[in-house]
Amino acid sequence: MIPGRGPNHPTFRRSFLFAVQGFRTALTQERNLKVMLAAGGITIVAGLIVGLDALSWAIVLVCCGIIIAAELINTAIEKVVDLVSPEFHPLAGQAKDIAAAAVWVMALLVAIVGILVFVRALFFV
Repeated sequence: MIPGRGPNHPTFRRSFLFAVQGFRTALTQERNLKVMLAAGGITIVAGLIVGLDALSWAIVLVCCGIIIAAELINTAIEKVVDLVSPEFHPLAGQAKDIAAAAVWVMALLVAIVGILVFVRALFFV
């Protein structure tokens, strides 16, 4: 079947609602997503306090989105691994660890970008 065709394929609206449902599910089940959202909220409040310029806002918002998306992808990978390998398997554990490492690397890079943005806003503008 060609993607996007056929009577059983969801409409754009239903697809959007599935995405919202997925976000809600992840938000209720994943502590790290809550932590990332809280950190993003704190960053946005800090940006309002220091008065970030438009480019800095764009950078901050893209970084927040990247981290949330990475956490959601990591959660999806973990769920699929749990589905296909309900009992412990070393490869399943490695897949989950690697997915978590990807989020960790991204979080480190975003933290460095955040430091650069805020140092520039506080001391150079």
